[in-house]
Amino acid sequence: MSTAAVRKVLVVAGLGAGSGTGASAARVFSKAGYSVALVARGAESVKNLTQELNTNGGEASAFPVEAYSASDIRSVWKSIRAKYPAPSYTIDTAVYNIGQGVWKPFLDVTPEDIRLSLELNVEAAFAFSREAILTFKENKVSEDKGKRGTLIFTGATASLRGNTTTSVFAAGKFGLRALSQSLAKEFGKENIHVRHVLLPIKPF
Repeated sequence: MSTAAVRKVLVVAGLGAGSGTGASAARVFSKAGYSVALVARGAESVKNLTQELNTNGGEASAFPVEAYSASDIRSVWKSIRAKYPAPSYTIDTAVYNIGQGVWKPFLDVTPEDIRLSLELNVEAAFAFSREAILTFKENKVSEDKGKRGTLIFTGATASLRGNTTTSVFAAGKFGLRALSQSLAKEFGKENIHVRHVLLPIKPF
């Protein structure tokens, strides 16, 4: 008796207006045969991209959130795992494309600017990473790729160097890059792959 193939799942958080990196990653993975879980603030943008992917033959589900707080991220991951349960599905790729950009001269930066940048670029990334890694740890090592999961963070030029008006933005992006490097070192030995990318994303 034949066994149905396990379907792989991508979780992507942060879609922008539907034309940026997060949405593009969702389209690429969907065409490669992945089911796609779309996470973003604003129900309309998530709904529109979900409809687009499904109309084009994919399998996508919308998971709108009110905010990117740690509790919201935990809750949405719980919903995603319920929607895509093992053994029918394997959630093996997660993309963190959430960010907060502030471009101001240093002396114009406010405490609120700093708080928002660190909240979205760093604190929310910690929460998202935790849920992704806990999910990956439940996976078996894939025979074809030798991995249990891949966690991808999207970066920017400010992840590598600061500039005249990027003190807040660069601080957040440097933090995100440091997190990705630390997780790669810690979980690589468990066959969980972590990448920080500045280029378009392709399926693994």
